[in-house]
Amino acid sequence: MKIIDLKNIKKTYHLEKLDIPVLHGIDLEIEQGEFVAIMGHSGSGKSTLLNILGLLDKPSEGSYKLADVEVSHYSDNELAALRNYYLGFIFQQFNLLSKLTILENVALPTIYSSKNGMHEDSVKLLNMVGLSDRLNHRPNEISGGQQQRVAIARSLINKPLIIFADEPSGNLDTKSTKEIINILKNLNDSGITIIMVTHEPDLTTYATRIITVQDGLIISNKKTVEKTNNSKKQTATFKHKTFSFTRIKDYFVEAIRALKSNKTRSILSILGVMIGVASLIAVLAVGMGAKKSVQELVASLGSNILMVSAGAPKRGGISIEADSYMGFKVEDIYDLKRNVAGIKVVVGYATGRAQVVANGRNYNTILEGVSPDYADLKNSHPSRGRFFTETENIEKKKVVLLGKTVINEIYGDENFNPIGEYIKINRIDFQVIGVLPVKGSSGWRDEDDKVTMPLNTALQRVLGTVYLNYMDVQVRDDADMDEVSESIITRLLFTHRMPASQRDAIKVWNMVEIQETMSQTTRAFSLLLGSIAFISLLVGGIGIMNIMFVSVSERTKEIGLRKAIGANNADILFQFIIESIFVCCIGGFVGIIFGSIASLIISKFAGWSTVITPFSIVLAFCFSGFTGLIFGVWPAKKASKLSPIEALRYD
Repeated sequence: MKIIDLKNIKKTYHLEKLDIPVLHGIDLEIEQGEFVAIMGHSGSGKSTLLNILGLLDKPSEGSYKLADVEVSHYSDNELAALRNYYLGFIFQQFNLLSKLTILENVALPTIYSSKNGMHEDSVKLLNMVGLSDRLNHRPNEISGGQQQRVAIARSLINKPLIIFADEPSGNLDTKSTKEIINILKNLNDSGITIIMVTHEPDLTTYATRIITVQDGLIISNKKTVEKTNNSKKQTATFKHKTFSFTRIKDYFVEAIRALKSNKTRSILSILGVMIGVASLIAVLAVGMGAKKSVQELVASLGSNILMVSAGAPKRGGISIEADSYMGFKVEDIYDLKRNVAGIKVVVGYATGRAQVVANGRNYNTILEGVSPDYADLKNSHPSRGRFFTETENIEKKKVVLLGKTVINEIYGDENFNPIGEYIKINRIDFQVIGVLPVKGSSGWRDEDDKVTMPLNTALQRVLGTVYLNYMDVQVRDDADMDEVSESIITRLLFTHRMPASQRDAIKVWNMVEIQETMSQTTRAFSLLLGSIAFISLLVGGIGIMNIMFVSVSERTKEIGLRKAIGANNADILFQFIIESIFVCCIGGFVGIIFGSIASLIISKFAGWSTVITPFSIVLAFCFSGFTGLIFGVWPAKKASKLSPIEALRYD
């Protein structure tokens, strides 16, 4: 029964502009169960013929039937499946993967078939070839003859119909050669078809047919033994491989092995991604911290707020001397509340610098005189003690509230409770009645570095002036902000007896617009830093791609071996992509840790507010995996497209 039938097989290699014909029309039939030896001098075409028979290479012309199925026009993936299901290979160079144990090398073809695992069969085969005591050794720990026996065991793991042996004794001593030939003879006696390429006549002793090839043609085809074979007729059919959890797990195992085999390269790859992810985490933390600070500042500004300040009137854009100085007084606060519709609260401010003395220490800080409604307007209710009342403001009581920074500077402990203590401000005694809530830093300014007192007290007892710095006006929810703003300007011009032409002496800012501007600025800042982090990650991704290309080049022979034993294009593609993703995910995980540490360092030493959110961690990790996918596809695709025979010949 014919298992192989070749008709007019030709093979021509195309090297740039040069065509090199190797086979010139081969006709050959091989019966199932034969032991065929193909002989010939170097360059005769015998190895090319073996490669075509073993589906490692495709003929340029002609017909090739394997088990009555025409396979000369099969796709690469279909040929890979046939190699995995029906063919076994024994190579002259053994082609064992150095980072795998002997047992793992034997089981390697099962990764690419439905016969996954087969640990027991691998052990039995190694026992059959006399290596049961070397299961966990690596190829470099055994002799050449033993390595060839491992290759024989590997070729048998999927119970093939045909075994192809390419110079199986080329690198062995005489004793090992006899052992290998005896093993091949026993396999042939069990019903397996053996096709062996050799240039040594002594190895043809057990062959049932000897074929001699010269100049790309068969010049001799002699049967030495008539052999009958009662094996059941075989047809070259196979099931298409499907992806499963076990298959994906095997890809991960192979990827991890590959990464462990070159630790330095893997560490450098991880380092590149780690830097990018750490930058991304730190930038997101700074950006989120800035956003939170702005939100807190916006909350402290209150809602529906108009800020009113006085300035010199202008003409033609140039400040001019006004008939009267445009300065706000306490009376303006009460006048606006009474006469402008839509106003809910008006708070006046008088600020300056003051020297605070207490507990044997002195400290220069910001003094802020405010109206009693300040606490409600700015959401600034004391964390300890109380706020002053309208009565205390009218009576100019000497009471103050301290910020956290002032408490720390005066008493040496920001958690100290100063309620009831007395301090001197500009040589005047004041009693502490409250502690201001913690506000943190706003840009260069420490919002906790201040003392707050009643407005009238600040004006008349400390600052010695009647003019306010500015006023905050809170508008009722049902009122129109623009209408109220216009009414405020009109009323102040009237009370200060100024003509409408000098309305630019009064400035009214809508805090909602300021808040939006601050938010937009923060977003722009975050996007800028995010872009820098993205560039870092992009550079890391390009580094991954370069290293993956190097990996493909270094592992070309390994890729050829995997394809020879049944790996299809998708198997190789997924393995290399998983390696890339795995490296990037490890880099992402490490980068998240370092980025978090960097954020804490920035917060501690730079004084910036940083916030690490679960979203930023998930985003950074997913982005690192996505980077591995994007930059791993190209080299992985290049690896998957390699021809098995060209890859095996790569040096």
